[in-house]
Parts: sequence; C-alpha cells; structure tokens
Amino acid sequence: MPELPEVETMRRGIATAIGMRVDSVEVPQGRLRPLLMQPPPRELAAEVCGRVIEAAERHGKRIALRLSSPGSPRRQAATGCRWLVIEPRMTGLLLVAEPPSQEHVRLRLGGRCDRGSQQQLLFWDRRGLGTVRLVDAAGLEQLCGPSRLGPDALTIDTATFASRLRDSTRAVKVALLDQRAVAGIGNLYAAEMLFHAGIDPRVRCRQLSRVRWGRLHAVMQEVLAEAVELEGSTLSDATYRTALNEPGRYQARHRVYGREGQPCPACGTAIRRIVQAQRSTFFCPQCQRR
Repeated sequence: MPELPEVETMRRGIATAIGMRVDSVEVPQGRLRPLLMQPPPRELAAEVCGRVIEAAERHGKRIALRLSSPGSPRRQAATGCRWLVIEPRMTGLLLVAEPPSQEHVRLRLGGRCDRGSQQQLLFWDRRGLGTVRLVDAAGLEQLCGPSRLGPDALTIDTATFASRLRDSTRAVKVALLDQRAVAGIGNLYAAEMLFHAGIDPRVRCRQLSRVRWGRLHAVMQEVLAEAVELEGSTLSDATYRTALNEPGRYQARHRVYGREGQPCPACGTAIRRIVQAQRSTFFCPQCQRR
C-alpha cells in the first residue's frame, strides 16, 4: 500500500540512521515467504558491513540508502558507493523503532552513529512482497532512472505533467498509476485527488482540457503534500506505520477512498466503487460527473 506520502514519511523518519556505520546485517530465517533479495543474504551482508549510510533518497515509491565506499582509500577506489534500494510494495515498512512484530522482520542493520550511540534500521514486511537490492550507480539508474520512473509527482511542473498524460487513450485514473509517466501516485491518492479536482475517474486523458489538467496538477500536489505532513494513511488493517511504529493521520481526511456506500462529504450522494485495471476506484457520481 505505501505510496509517495508513506514512503516519503519513511525516508524522513529514518534520518537518525544516516551516519550509521553498519556493523551487523541480519536476515532472519523463518517459515515465512522469503522476499526478493539481490544479492543473496550472505553476499549482501558481506558487501554492506563496514559501510556508512550517507543518505536516504526517495525515488517514486522506493527508498535508496546511499552507502559509502568501505575500508582503505585503495579499496574505496575499487568498489565505490553502493545503494540499498528497498521497495516496500504492499506491506513493507522501514523502521528505526521496534517493529509491529518480530517474525516479519526481513532485514536488520545495526551499528553506531557519529556520536557513538547504537542504532538499528529494520525492513519489516508482513506479506513478503517487498524487494531489497544492493546496486552500484549503473544499477541505480536501471532501477530508478528515467527509463523506469517518470518525474516525481511532488516536483513535476504543470506543463510536464500534462504533456506526459494528456494524449493517452486510457482512463485518467488508470493513467495516473503509470509510474513511467509520473512517479509516486498509487490507488488511494489517485482516487482522492480526482475527487478534489472534480474529475470522473473513467474519463479518458485526451478528453480533459488544458484547464482541467492544470487543476488536477495543483490538486495532486496539494493532496500529496498534506498527506506527507500528516505522515501518510494508516488503513483499517493498521499495517502502515511510520518509522517510529506510529500510525499515520491522513486517513481522517479521506473523502472517497474506502467509503463505498457512505455519503459524499460534499453533496451527500453515496460513494461508488468500480474496478479499473483490476484495482478498486472510489468516486462520487455527483461531484465527479463525466
């Protein structure tokens, strides 16, 4: 479920781990479905130990931890920086506090920060659908570069946003989920921003006027910025948590997502649910007329 606001909240929440020299890497083994980890755990641990977490970057819905070159200057020149790219997908979390459950901890990095204090960084994933990849600069480009991800939804300008979507024959809701067009938007926030923009999710992109694209762009960035400020949305299953293992607060602002049959907060019409591209779409048939 984590979308741009949740992943950005994770990135900000793990700031205390920046500067940590990684002294231990644990990949707990259990009966759970193993997640995709490249290279395999033992090799990944050998590569990561001794490096310092220099930065936490967000690329769409992914976190990339920049790791220093390890050891002596000669070895540093030979190996260079690495990036630990973590994609939370449905139920993954990055934590610096104790996790919701120990059995779903998939990766644990331990070490000391600049001031000598002990620190840990955990990747927790209940369903095991997330991925962990250790890559060099070329690998980062392959995973997160422009061939894989479009401009970020929080920073893209109006003209670029419209130009990447307006000629599509797809329904606007479906097009918004295309990470190669615009990175970071997922099912929940696409529904919310279309409601605030007053746009029917079934309308085809090429049917929207320039004014409507401008309105949608403005609303998109407002909704995402507010959701980041409120640290994301924790839904009824309570899976999503911040890096401190606390719930987000944006779910109290939801207007349509997950509210099928409930009255629209603007007009009182019952919220509808339809399926688009195998995903649930929620909207108000009165406020979002075709």
